[in-house]
Amino acid sequence: MAGEKHIGVYICSGCEIGNCIDVAKSCLVAKEEFKVTDASVHPALCSVEGYDLILRNIEKHSLDAVLIAACSPRVKTEVFDFTENILIERVNLREQVAWCFEPNEEDTRMAADDTLRIGIEKVRNTSNPKPFISGTISDEILIVGGGIAGMTAAIEGAKAGYKVHLVEKEESLGGKQHELYKQYPTQAPFGKLTDPLLASGLAEIDSLENIMVYTSTGIEEIKGQPGAFEVTLLNSGLKQLRVGAVVAAMGWKPYDPNNLSHLGYGKSKQVITIGEFEKMVKENPSLQLPKNILFIQCAGSRDANHLPYCSSYCCSTSLKQAKYIRELSPESSVYIVYKDIRTPGLGEAFYNEVQNDDQIFFTKGEIGEVVPEKENLRVTVTHTLLGEEISLQVDLIILATGMVPAGTDDLNLNYRLGKGLPELKYNFSDSHFICFPYETRRTGIYAAGCVRAPMDIAASMEDAAGAMFKAIQCIEATKRGEAVHPRSGDKSFPDLYMDRCTDCKRCTEECPFGAYDETAKGTPLPNPNRCRRCGICLGSCPERVISFSNFSVNSISAMIKAVEIPDEFEEKPRILVFVCENDAYPAIDMAGTKRLKYSPFVRIIPVRCLGSINKVWISDALSCGYDGILQIGCKPGDDYQCHFIHGSELTEKRGENIQEALQTMMLEPERIRTEFVEITDYHKIPEIINSYVKEIEEIGPNPFKGM
Repeated sequence: MAGEKHIGVYICSGCEIGNCIDVAKSCLVAKEEFKVTDASVHPALCSVEGYDLILRNIEKHSLDAVLIAACSPRVKTEVFDFTENILIERVNLREQVAWCFEPNEEDTRMAADDTLRIGIEKVRNTSNPKPFISGTISDEILIVGGGIAGMTAAIEGAKAGYKVHLVEKEESLGGKQHELYKQYPTQAPFGKLTDPLLASGLAEIDSLENIMVYTSTGIEEIKGQPGAFEVTLLNSGLKQLRVGAVVAAMGWKPYDPNNLSHLGYGKSKQVITIGEFEKMVKENPSLQLPKNILFIQCAGSRDANHLPYCSSYCCSTSLKQAKYIRELSPESSVYIVYKDIRTPGLGEAFYNEVQNDDQIFFTKGEIGEVVPEKENLRVTVTHTLLGEEISLQVDLIILATGMVPAGTDDLNLNYRLGKGLPELKYNFSDSHFICFPYETRRTGIYAAGCVRAPMDIAASMEDAAGAMFKAIQCIEATKRGEAVHPRSGDKSFPDLYMDRCTDCKRCTEECPFGAYDETAKGTPLPNPNRCRRCGICLGSCPERVISFSNFSVNSISAMIKAVEIPDEFEEKPRILVFVCENDAYPAIDMAGTKRLKYSPFVRIIPVRCLGSINKVWISDALSCGYDGILQIGCKPGDDYQCHFIHGSELTEKRGENIQEALQTMMLEPERIRTEFVEITDYHKIPEIINSYVKEIEEIGPNPFKGM
């Protein structure tokens, strides 16, 4: 029986589904096997007629839940949107059955029926989430750092109607804008340098009443969660703020040139940095300059012994300063030795303008040696375009030193995982650069500008606007009790059954987002608004303490057990495939869209993340007689693709515990395999599935079949 729920099951026969599957017989699975309240077949459920059919039957049968067996749940989301109190579930009969299996074969029909069973059991064992909304949500936004990124973020937030608190530890706003003589152009005419943006930025901030500026101020502490961060400012005294989101814009500092003695720094006063030269020109615009000046690009950047990355701003800054030299000293010649000139976008037009100057000489090469002589410097350039070694006699060397992020420990976060934002190996604030560039691992705290990645002024301003709008989105989502990226709109949140908790700390230690604090004993203290709803805590918990209303240990176990397992004599193995919803599931959908064929012996169950897979599900599947379990998820590693940071990585680490379970059951270790794909790896799906099915067939049936 379908229990207390009134469930309607609606199967679409369009888009070739009806040509591949006997949908009338599949409908009988719902009617006779599960005794659902209502079940029917329609040629186009996404049509007006199909939608009206479902809507009428919701009212006619007082349905609590609707299961739509049709196309992928990733499409037509705007069509299948019914009353909010109705539980909606989608079963993928198109991309993952009809379009990837042979039409009208027994194995295809069995796959369709099992897919329907999985969906019905999910509906029976889940409920619509009721959002978590914790008291009054603050509309105010804190920005830490008053440089160009912080100032831009403040202006954009204020213009959008939000009250903004802009905190700067120095005596005035502006950051490195104070050090600039001129800026290189970002729009026509590209031959003309522009004045720094500081004055106009300060004037705009002064004109906006909803920007509160705090200079000579630090952060004593930030605690709480999105919508309710409690901030303590440290100035002449302590000031308390309550904000809904935070933008971190601490900026950058130049790479320490004392590490560049091989380029002459510290050995000769005639070797300086681009920062030092900028200051010299700003303080004395009529500066007398020597005749021959050399810029050395990538001074400490793109170098395994120093900064292995490109610092983004250096090339354009050197080009700008070359123009200073030519304007201040028309008799001077400028030499620029580069690895590559990188001036993306409209910066290329500025590069072309500088190239037109006959007294500015460019050469690609590596600096072999810098030798101070009596009156000048001798520089050897190797690996030039012509393969010849070049020797230059110059009077001044300007090193284009790289950019180092300022760090975020000044946030003083009261999180069990640290005071600052988690960082990448180069100390830039961590984020998912492909899909969520502004989002840090701390929900509601967004990185902007050079603390996130190397970038120039124009890019920092654009970045700051993006981070501010993400902060605004977070506040508005929190008001509705919804998750932000990547499960945007998800109203579920972790529910803890503390009577069973053993204080093992697995959930608090493995959550990538710091959603849990803990007592001295180790008892988890959830902060629901920090949660990204990945379910990694659910997968980590050995006592089944944690669940979501629409994703739980019990609901997935019921889905696993819904599949009919043929006995060993039928020679029809069953492979359970857990797929993460972010990369693996779309890749499988695309394989279906491309009509790529693979074994019909697989049964797919999507999960929020591979890290959300609980060991109970593995044991249940093997005990039920599944012959193998295949896990497909996002790629782990430093250059990760996993949308939940290290969910895929945790799957590998937890593999040892799973192998122990296999040994206990006296099963082969090959009965479980984990594969990682990118979203574009759809062409790999048939090989991954078919090769694993073949291996399982060679191993033989699971001895637990029929028990």
